[in-house]
Amino acid sequence: MLRALLMIDSAVLIILSLLQSGKSDGISGAFTGNGGLNLFANVKERGSERVISNLTMILGVLFFVLVIAIHITG
Repeated sequence: MLRALLMIDSAVLIILSLLQSGKSDGISGAFTGNGGLNLFANVKERGSERVISNLTMILGVLFFVLVIAIHITG
């Protein structure tokens, strides 16, 4: 049962991660230095971006909880 929940959580987590919009210039910007790579920029997320971001964070925490629970229960 826990393994099935983990697989569903993993699939949804991957989909949500792919749906998030990029907040930087990407890998080419990191190498060329155009605009800088601002990982800790104070960017306000609004609307659907905020919902997707919050869901990704919640599912990420749930992923780790499920992995630990599966490891404990054997």
